[in-house]
Amino acid sequence: MQLWLCPFLAFLLGSIPFGLIIARIKGVNIREHGSGNIGATNVLRVVGKKYGITCLLLDALKGLVPTVIAISLIRFEGIHNPMTLTGLEPHARDFPMLTAQVFQVLTGLCAILGHNYSPWVGFKGGKGIATSAGVLIALMPAAIVILAAVWGLAFIVSRYVSLASIIAAAALPLLTLWGSWFHGKIQDGTWNKPLFAFSIIIAVLAVWKHRSNIQRLLAGTEHRFTRKPKSGDV
Repeated sequence: MQLWLCPFLAFLLGSIPFGLIIARIKGVNIREHGSGNIGATNVLRVVGKKYGITCLLLDALKGLVPTVIAISLIRFEGIHNPMTLTGLEPHARDFPMLTAQVFQVLTGLCAILGHNYSPWVGFKGGKGIATSAGVLIALMPAAIVILAAVWGLAFIVSRYVSLASIIAAAALPLLTLWGSWFHGKIQDGTWNKPLFAFSIIIAVLAVWKHRSNIQRLLAGTEHRFTRKPKSGDV
């Protein structure tokens, strides 16, 4: 039951349109303003900074929570995982490593798909960056630090959120592969192949969901964050 329940619940949790809900509380239909996207970036632009940050955190939790639950319930045979939630221990089951890897990764992917294609908003949604980050914190926490640095550097240089997100997404499969090689897991054949496949899928999904941004970047019409002048600046 754990194998299929975790991805199903992850999709349901991922499908909650927090951006739409937060904007509605402020009397705004976020789909009619800015880019029309329900993600944190558009909420930040349209509704305000604190609401955008709140949306960002909630969207990340949609990926983090179900993935950590899956890691806790779907364990590798004979291997202790320090991320296991002790309260779920009585319900956990051991599975062959490949089976556990596939369903842990599938749970994270379903959370992202729920966000990107939410049935509550006509199977439309956000671009999945924050939710993907939540999943990656659970699956490969060290990598998220490097990806955050890549994203931050790309944003500082370009001032485009979309471009920084695309660059970070494209870097993910390479980083996953490098991490497996660095830890010697490719060499001994124990590397997490489902995780590498997952990294390719979500990278492609992220770029695909940014296709309108790519068109605007090429046309020079993409929204660019600029530093607000401080008081007293001429």
